[in-house]
Amino acid sequence: MIAVVTGASSGIGEATARRLAREPGAKLVLVARREDRLRKLADELAATYVAVDLTDDGAPAEVLAHVRETHGRLDLLVNNAGSAWRGEFGDKGWENVRRTMAVNFDAVVRLTEALLPLLRDSAPSAIVNVASTAGRIARGGTGAYSASKFALAGWTDSLHYEELAHGVHVGMVLPGFIATEGFPQAELTGSAATRWTVSTPEKAAEAIVEAGLGRRAERYVPRPYWVFAALRIVFPRLIRAVLSRGGAKRLVTRTGADTRA
Repeated sequence: MIAVVTGASSGIGEATARRLAREPGAKLVLVARREDRLRKLADELAATYVAVDLTDDGAPAEVLAHVRETHGRLDLLVNNAGSAWRGEFGDKGWENVRRTMAVNFDAVVRLTEALLPLLRDSAPSAIVNVASTAGRIARGGTGAYSASKFALAGWTDSLHYEELAHGVHVGMVLPGFIATEGFPQAELTGSAATRWTVSTPEKAAEAIVEAGLGRRAERYVPRPYWVFAALRIVFPRLIRAVLSRGGAKRLVTRTGADTRA
């Protein structure tokens, strides 16, 4: 199995690389910006890497060329890299939306476009897009992030239908709060009442494997987060009222994080 993992030098991406490396015959291509961390992880996992910012114009072609030259095929693409910046629209405006969309949506679409012919040629194959619970339910101050993840979720569903005939499965993982080195979520894990809302990169990695190799449609991490998304559809007025009062204040995940690594 040949797999590409973006945002691979830390957090969910690193955990996913380590998890996939345990699969029989797995050969990985790790993608992120920080070459020092990528090189260290690649050496440890006997993988190769491409140190690149996926928002750069030539990034998709660079990744494609590496995969073609090194392996000649591709069985799994994990689109994990992403970023978020806090800020209300009235303060941060279009620029915050633009830069967030460029990383979380545009870069994913461009890389997928570049690698899709390889995935089709290698079918049965899979794509896993790492979205967010924030891609199903939004709150004030995180509109740009939610917009990018809502877009990614919608595009993922459409791509799934389009690629069925080509043998390319398209799955999605929607993390809630994930405790990482940079974002330990201590405020949540320190209370028994909210500890359940926090998961780990390793559990997110398992969900990615389920969505990719297991060909699952989608997975929330932690699993109970699907309830929030369902309530948003069934009781939109109630959810708006709760969030407007400041309830469920931390319902959105990874705000402020940068998983392009």
